[in-house]
Amino acid sequence: MRLKIDDVRSRFIKHLGGEPGSVYASPGRINLIGEHTDYNGGFVFPGAVEQGMIAEIRPNGTRTIRAYSIDMKDYVEFSIDDEKGPRATHFRFIYGVVREMMALGVPVQGFDTAFAGDVPNGAGMSSSAALESCYAYAVNDLFGDNKIDKMTLAKVGQATEHKYIGVNCGIMDQFASVFGKKGNLMRLDCRSGEYEYYPWNPKGYKLILINSCVKHALVGSPYNDRRDSCERCVKAIKELHPEKEITTLREATWEELKEIEGKVSAEDIKRATFVLGEKDRVLAVCDALQEGDYETVGQKMYETHDGLSKDYEVSCEELDFLNDIAKDCSVTGSRMMGGGFGGCTINLVAEELYDNFIKTAVSEFQKKYGKKPIVIDVVIGDGARKLC
Repeated sequence: MRLKIDDVRSRFIKHLGGEPGSVYASPGRINLIGEHTDYNGGFVFPGAVEQGMIAEIRPNGTRTIRAYSIDMKDYVEFSIDDEKGPRATHFRFIYGVVREMMALGVPVQGFDTAFAGDVPNGAGMSSSAALESCYAYAVNDLFGDNKIDKMTLAKVGQATEHKYIGVNCGIMDQFASVFGKKGNLMRLDCRSGEYEYYPWNPKGYKLILINSCVKHALVGSPYNDRRDSCERCVKAIKELHPEKEITTLREATWEELKEIEGKVSAEDIKRATFVLGEKDRVLAVCDALQEGDYETVGQKMYETHDGLSKDYEVSCEELDFLNDIAKDCSVTGSRMMGGGFGGCTINLVAEELYDNFIKTAVSEFQKKYGKKPIVIDVVIGDGARKLC
């Protein structure tokens, strides 16, 4: 965690007074590979990062939460029994977590809190999941005797997004924030909830994000449209094979996809082609990592970007440009990361090529688009935890 405890504590005392409380942290995340697969029952391969959220919390013996956002310079008080909660999104995360923990039977009481984060804005590193996981972990520790298991804590964060923020997200972001382990990536099976740690120690390589700082305004609901495409393909396969139990594209085969050509649109087939290919790529990357084969890891990253750009069509000109620069600079692997239409690329770079790649990417992007992209070195860190 790059934020320091003192950065939060000094402001906690300044704005809330009294004695210090307990300090908790929870990270943002990267996803090496496995994009748009969570809602298709597939695999994702995230890791927690050093950047995240820190919160100081002190029970106050009332039914009221007094909260100060250090980054937003905003203060609010609300009752944990209030059916509506605060309006500001950054406080609704806390409210939602508290309400969900109460619904699980945790005897939550009021508390004073201040919080801050160092997850870069717009990079798609899930600052919201970091905030949810931080408070879920803290509430479990302070009021729940740590009786709530980690997967349930992740689901508390997910439920907060669904019910209190209005974002119908998958489980990956909260999972990575809660289960993160220093020096390890995690393969999560989004269908079963099973997961496995994979050591991440790429000697001779660096993992970096290049944030385009671009977010394109979109017409309609492109994420929902893609999900609908996937569901239409599943429905068509079911109609051809009523004996088969299939609920998501995770259970579909390449042969079945070929069979439904003409029964769904060509666009739907393109979307499903990406999803089936991405499932195979995640498993291939896991195998390659166990062999220390980073060239294959990088190749699969490029294949994922190609699929996201041409088949799933969620990339954009700026991300494709950064991906092309990576190829021109002989970067081992590069792809867009996140939902798409802006954000960042994730890049696996040989150390001897690092300086030239960064210099070239920043200068060429600035020359073409008139703005400087932000470079973020990735260090894989621990998940939600108590600091003091």
